[in-house]
Amino acid sequence: MPKMKTRRSAAKRFKKTGSGEFKRGKAFRSHILEHKSPTRKRNLRKAGLVAKTDHEHVAKMLPYA
Repeated sequence: MPKMKTRRSAAKRFKKTGSGEFKRGKAFRSHILEHKSPTRKRNLRKAGLVAKTDHEHVAKMLPYA
């Protein structure tokens, strides 16, 4: 059976954690930052986790993660 291809777009966005969850970057941090509070911008820097409802979709896109 041939090797499965990884979706490269997903590989650049998600990393698998030790417990099997997927780490992701947060949205809304690229522009229009003037009206966002410093606290909000600081919290957007931190990594988030992929929701349990989306876990299966991400796992299919990253067969070797």
